[in-house]
Amino acid sequence: MTTNSDFTSIHTTIQPTLLVLLGPTGVGKTSISLSLAKHFHAPVISSDSRQIYRELKIGTAAPSEKELAQAEHFFIGTHSIFDAYNAGQYELDVISLLDKFFSKHPVTLLVGGSMMYIDAVCNGFDNIPSVDAQTRTYWQEVYAEKGLQFIQQELKRLDPEHVGQVDMLNYKRVLHALEICSITGNPYSELRTGTKKQRDFNILKIGLNLPRPELYERINLRVDIMMQNGLLEEARKYHPYKQLNALNTVGYKELYEYMDGKCSLEEAVQKIKQDSRRYAKRQLTWFNRDQDIHWFHPDETEKIIDFIENQLH
Repeated sequence: MTTNSDFTSIHTTIQPTLLVLLGPTGVGKTSISLSLAKHFHAPVISSDSRQIYRELKIGTAAPSEKELAQAEHFFIGTHSIFDAYNAGQYELDVISLLDKFFSKHPVTLLVGGSMMYIDAVCNGFDNIPSVDAQTRTYWQEVYAEKGLQFIQQELKRLDPEHVGQVDMLNYKRVLHALEICSITGNPYSELRTGTKKQRDFNILKIGLNLPRPELYERINLRVDIMMQNGLLEEARKYHPYKQLNALNTVGYKELYEYMDGKCSLEEAVQKIKQDSRRYAKRQLTWFNRDQDIHWFHPDETEKIIDFIENQLH
């Protein structure tokens, strides 16, 4: 295996490479990312769409201060839950950052499990227009008054092709598609070209996965640890702002149901575990469509490093 000093001495021969470390929630990405960052002298960019919020440390399993000190990290706690932020802006911010990094670092790490954020950096994001406040308010009021089934029917009427591409149970995704249909006068699906942007750096994707029973056991245990570490208190602090998109997140929305008297605390915790497992399943379904991902067990750190070195040289 190449040593750290060897890697430093030959770094000028390596093409700029974005090393993407991805996998389902709870699989152990943070630990391996620190080993890779140390070995390749690489800065770490988070691709977790919720760890960017400084208020949500426990429920997003954000790296600890000790872990953050082991490598240079970006997009961890950089925004507030009150800030408007999306995958399109994330793409612009990360690409701008990579332009600076690659002049000093032959390898940069992108670590996380947020599918849209990873795709935005690797493939580019369609130039979907911004939604004005009036349009957003209109559709939110329609949803509040008439419910999910009505807006689902509206999307089927305005953009039947997109119906097969979107999670129709996710009202925010349905509303966003309706907003775009309204302001452009065209189906949302026609604006989503899916054209992959050319990047001036190499991309190497490493996926981490575990047998399903073991992954689910880890997820359940992690939820218990979060509760012991104060997740309930963290969620309660922001309960007055539960309508914010940042708080429509597994671990918080279930506890808000408890706080609103809709279930017991025990039921809420079980729901967090269930929703976390479902999220992991959706992540894996998404990732499995990508044939460029090289999969490893999270215990295979040395094997992963050897594989990366062979790909780089």
